[in-house]
Amino acid sequence: MIEKLAAIITQAGTDQAWIMQVFIIVFLSLLVNYIARRFFNRLEIQLQHTSNLWDDALLFAARRPASAAIWVVGIGWAADIVREVSDVLILEAIDPLRDVLIIFLLAWFLIRFISAVEGKWLTHYSGNEESTLDEPTVHAMAKLLRLAVMITTALVVLQALGYSVSGVLAFGGIGGIAVGFAAKDLLANFFGGLMIYLDKPFTIGDWIRSPDQEVEGTVEYIGWRLTRIRTFDKRPLYIPNATFAQISVENPSRMSNRRIYETIGVRYDDAAAVAKITVSIEAMLREHEEIDSEQTLMVNFNKFAESSLDFFVYCFTHTTNWQHFHVVKQDVLLKILAIIDSHGASVAFPTRVVDLQQLPENLVATPDVR
Repeated sequence: MIEKLAAIITQAGTDQAWIMQVFIIVFLSLLVNYIARRFFNRLEIQLQHTSNLWDDALLFAARRPASAAIWVVGIGWAADIVREVSDVLILEAIDPLRDVLIIFLLAWFLIRFISAVEGKWLTHYSGNEESTLDEPTVHAMAKLLRLAVMITTALVVLQALGYSVSGVLAFGGIGGIAVGFAAKDLLANFFGGLMIYLDKPFTIGDWIRSPDQEVEGTVEYIGWRLTRIRTFDKRPLYIPNATFAQISVENPSRMSNRRIYETIGVRYDDAAAVAKITVSIEAMLREHEEIDSEQTLMVNFNKFAESSLDFFVYCFTHTTNWQHFHVVKQDVLLKILAIIDSHGASVAFPTRVVDLQQLPENLVATPDVR
């Protein structure tokens, strides 16, 4: 009887011991989590005085995964204690489950870090001419890195659960060949988009056009499969990225100057003034503040037309803005008209000259007086 009572007391003591251990572990998890939160808050205050975007991104990425990792480790530790005094089969899955959760938390940290760097990079370097990465390139690199993290996480989780990664990769290679044949157009568009991101023939906001196809407008979106262009009549035009590997693309948004090239004719009666007119127009263009005199600038008489003596004006403006260019061009043409008028000449228009000659007297018919 005494032996049975001792056994019951010992068992009760054991039960109280593991309960107390679990309680202590939960309390320590709460305490460590509280300390970690205070640490991150103080660290955030310190990092606000720095201009480095990497430390801010690292702090943002680590805050929530670190808190979750504390609880995963603490609950896993408590579950190990419970497993030692219990026969519940489900507790046997604690170790692999804990490993999988740690892997997911690490992946979560990396994805948050990539997203934070992406956002802060665009905030700090948007519009900075010294930056070598534009917005579409940053988005593309972030997407590729997140995809790489997800694929790696999936493979590591399979390995942690006891599956052979080499077999999965071999199966994926065979399946990839089949998928490649079935989705070759999709892959062509994907790699076409990748080349756009790497080569950067155009970016969002650029005005592009193709002499090979009826493609012209402003780029609004560059995706992995297609690019959206807003035409000048405000209609969206969706173009598969693979198309850009087969056509020539002109990017007028990157022009350095805009060209004025006009042919103007004066009357044949003003032939003596042509040389003076061309000299005056060239001098006006070289003094014009909107004309780039360092570029090619020519004003030359070059043609005897049917109704005019033609000369051409060839020069470049400083501005590349389409609206301001036409304002400058209008000013130049009006000044050319004023120069022509100041030399007593006029701009020619289509004319015909009829030469009426008098017939000889011997061919003039005499009236019949009969």
